[in-house]
Amino acid sequence: MSKPKVLISPYRLLNSTHPELTRLREAELELVFNSNGRNFTPEELAKALDGCIGTMAGAEKYIEPVFEAAKDLKVIARLGVGWDAVDVDAATRHGVILAMAFGSNHESVADLAFSLMGALATRLFTYHPQIASGGWQAQTHDSLWKSTIGIIGLGRIGKAVVRRAKAFEMRILVDDIKPDHAFIKANGLELVDKDAIFRESDIVTLHCSANAETADLINARSLGLMKPTAFLINAARGSMVDEEALTQALESGRIAGAGLDVFKREPPIGSPLLKARNAIFTPHAAGGNKRAFDAAMTLAVDNILAVHRGGRPREDLVVNPEVWQRPRRI
Repeated sequence: MSKPKVLISPYRLLNSTHPELTRLREAELELVFNSNGRNFTPEELAKALDGCIGTMAGAEKYIEPVFEAAKDLKVIARLGVGWDAVDVDAATRHGVILAMAFGSNHESVADLAFSLMGALATRLFTYHPQIASGGWQAQTHDSLWKSTIGIIGLGRIGKAVVRRAKAFEMRILVDDIKPDHAFIKANGLELVDKDAIFRESDIVTLHCSANAETADLINARSLGLMKPTAFLINAARGSMVDEEALTQALESGRIAGAGLDVFKREPPIGSPLLKARNAIFTPHAAGGNKRAFDAAMTLAVDNILAVHRGGRPREDLVVNPEVWQRPRRI
């Protein structure tokens, strides 16, 4: 009798000896790896999921045809905290649990967001290539200390950014659809609307969820409200930024600079944004420090094993708890 299978979708795990994968093997699960060197297309994903009860998911798209083809699939264990690549309604219709690694990487994302802020404010991103090419020309630059930061999204990551901003004695403006008023009061934050954040902030940083309401949140209008000395940071999702509008704002000096970890299309090959001389880019790496990665691996494996053993993942990690009402695959 063949073993139940689990697909390990992130291609960077192809040759991994991570101890968490050993836990899956010890549970008599056969591991199937992505050997493409890139994310699966939906068609490839559907084929790879044949016979799989679970998947450790990366950035590949889980859509209706994938669920229709993957008859044995019971659980998607996201190796991260965003689920915009998953059609949650389709997962629920097909009785597939969507379980996340919530709480694993918020400190890592906040670290990288602050690194982007520092690189912009202190001109690190221009000094390095200048020195490397034989130059030696210092300039005055901006400051993080006592600047005004506007944080859109006050979840785990936004709160982690707040903790760092307080150490820099920043004035902290926040916007959130479900504000944590106790946290806001305890930390001396200013709860304002998005327009106030755009108008008043020296740094605008995005840490909200990707959805219809946040699509192209950064557009010609919002960029037009920002100070010409302001910086934009996006370590959330690329769908939140109108890249054409941002390119124009950077080229014209409408804003001073941008630090982007995410793009609408990844990798952003051929994007005009890449030519901007007042921007700095990272490859969707914000949540990937080793501590965060290990924590996410642990939670993803826990979620798969819980389902494999006939139980349920932790309630606070499940995006679609209504799936319990559709027991076809569970």
